[in-house]
Amino acid sequence: MVGVALDPQTQRANTRTGLMAFALACAMVGLGFASVPLYRLFCQVTGFGGTTQIASETEAARAAAAATGKTMSIRFDGSTAVDVPWSFRPSQPTDTVTIGQRDMATYVARNDGDYPITGTATFNVEPAQAGLYFHKVQCFCFTEQTLEPGQEVQMPVVYYVDPAILEDDFMAHVEQITLSYTFHRAKDPVSTGDARSVN
Repeated sequence: MVGVALDPQTQRANTRTGLMAFALACAMVGLGFASVPLYRLFCQVTGFGGTTQIASETEAARAAAAATGKTMSIRFDGSTAVDVPWSFRPSQPTDTVTIGQRDMATYVARNDGDYPITGTATFNVEPAQAGLYFHKVQCFCFTEQTLEPGQEVQMPVVYYVDPAILEDDFMAHVEQITLSYTFHRAKDPVSTGDARSVN
């Protein structure tokens, strides 16, 4: 088969098209690697999916200064993944808080297993749109937690509900926010000296 010679203008156009396709492929690979952290950042900024916010002491003080005296009921929920043999529950099922004022809730966790377990807590709030207004100042969920066999601990979370919630028409009829935590295994027990494996 005899090759057809391309004029220089067509060759440049083909080269440009090839380079653009290569750049697009590289961008798609990069986006694939970045999608999880970008999604996490999106959730943190917007409260999407019930993702709560993290607040500094300064932000908490600013919210307290804007408090209007209106209240919100907070319901607490706790659970564990099937491979975490812990008892995990809130110290009290509900609380009524002043919007803008910081409050503290505690959860009680006990390792009912016979070996140390390190867990990490995932969390969200319901309704999901409340995530944008639920701010945590301190939380056990910010770090991994290791419990020895039979050990029981109280785990605090310091939080407030942003007064901006009162200006959101979508939140006008919300009377209660549910804060939920689920503990998952952070490390295989083999790494803590236990010979058993987790399937």
